[in-house]
Amino acid sequence: MAPRLAKALAPIPPRDSVYGVAPSCVANRAAGLPGMVFLKTRDLFPDSPEVFWPPENPEAMRKATRDALASVNMDMIKPGDSVNLLGSHHGWTILGGGPYTEMIETVKDVIQERTGCTDIRLRAGVGLRFRETEEYIKRFGLDTYFGGKARGMAPIDEGIPIETEIGTLYGIKRAYDAKWIVHTHNSDVREIHFHRHVDRAVKPFSMSYARIESRSTYHHNLGPRGANFTARAIFNSRFVQDKWAFACFFKPTPAGIVGVTANNNLYTLNEEVTRLNMATYGKMMTLLGKVKDAIAVLDFCCPVPYVFCGGVIYANFCSANIDLLDLEQPLPSYTWYTESYYGENEKPLLPETPPMNPAIRACVINYAWVGYPSVFWAKHTPTIIVGEDHARLFREDSQNTEFVDYAKEVVPDLDTAMAHAYGMAKTDKVIIFDGAGGGINCSRSLAEELLARAPEVSREVDATLMPKWLKQRGLQ
Repeated sequence: MAPRLAKALAPIPPRDSVYGVAPSCVANRAAGLPGMVFLKTRDLFPDSPEVFWPPENPEAMRKATRDALASVNMDMIKPGDSVNLLGSHHGWTILGGGPYTEMIETVKDVIQERTGCTDIRLRAGVGLRFRETEEYIKRFGLDTYFGGKARGMAPIDEGIPIETEIGTLYGIKRAYDAKWIVHTHNSDVREIHFHRHVDRAVKPFSMSYARIESRSTYHHNLGPRGANFTARAIFNSRFVQDKWAFACFFKPTPAGIVGVTANNNLYTLNEEVTRLNMATYGKMMTLLGKVKDAIAVLDFCCPVPYVFCGGVIYANFCSANIDLLDLEQPLPSYTWYTESYYGENEKPLLPETPPMNPAIRACVINYAWVGYPSVFWAKHTPTIIVGEDHARLFREDSQNTEFVDYAKEVVPDLDTAMAHAYGMAKTDKVIIFDGAGGGINCSRSLAEELLARAPEVSREVDATLMPKWLKQRGLQ
């Protein structure tokens, strides 16, 4: 018997940010549109792990963190030492940011309780939105919790040379200005188009904690998969290893947060999250790849590619026409929806480059941030922008000055946008990227299609795809 589809879930609320319109400008949310429902991940995949968030559960998050840290060695940290908790802006975009905050605060508390060390700082990196972590630090009161020692880091901040086996690479000096470092992160797949789940847990060492020269190896110089060794080179360097204490990750899945893991050995932790993600995100992304036509509505407090639905981001859906976890896919190291691989004629530089997912027939931007170069999406997907406030935001963003020029139109409200999108896309299937936890807000027609396809996808991943993905990475 098919599960009863619930009313669409309330999405993550808009946030005040220099990168988004004022929350008052977001008059209506897509989840409130007629015919929208909430499809639980556990109804799609009943074997999904049990979760403890959502619903919001700070106590469970703190307990899971303490339980994970119980087996971690902290003997290297002495009372008079200094410790930097290294973090990333991405963690605060998952389920409203509360889970990440609770984990970070608990890590600080446990270090202080077990070692007597009081000089514990938070150093949180960003990508291209240089003020984003500062906003999160203030929003969640982390500047107070860390006694004024919580700071954001940008990839243009002062660097520090790190000698590695492949030569000199550059970290951010502020990340390493303590005797010890603790890597506090999350295991979601997010930018799988970059890391291809090769050393996923190690990637921040050449992204969130590195100067822009090292970050650019992913985006431009070497291509996504080819750049993975730079993160490993930085992490394995004598400089970093002499400061290394341990890592602590919370573990989100498309169904919600299933736990926290901590380890002194980052590669052991990496193997653990690789297995978890292939068994969970692997099913969700494979299922989304079966969708033949849909209207994507972006309605979340992140830039265009980073808005969430079913635990994955819009960039993942844009790539769902190939298997991102399969390292044998043609041109697996290219991110085909970045302009780096397209010429002035908007054609791929290499003819075999896969196109953006053709299932996306139209895109409606009801709420999204700037601060990431997104013009490519407006060029390659019919795009409708809701509200002149959004249009002005994109026009005034240095990375998106042409976005509105390539969009199909700017309309005054969401209802008008959807009416135009239905006519343009010739489908009634809608998928909403609004951060709703534990599942997908979507149209009933799409929910029914996903429910029908999910059992076959689950069997395919368990029996065929996951063994292949693991074998490609040298895992049993």
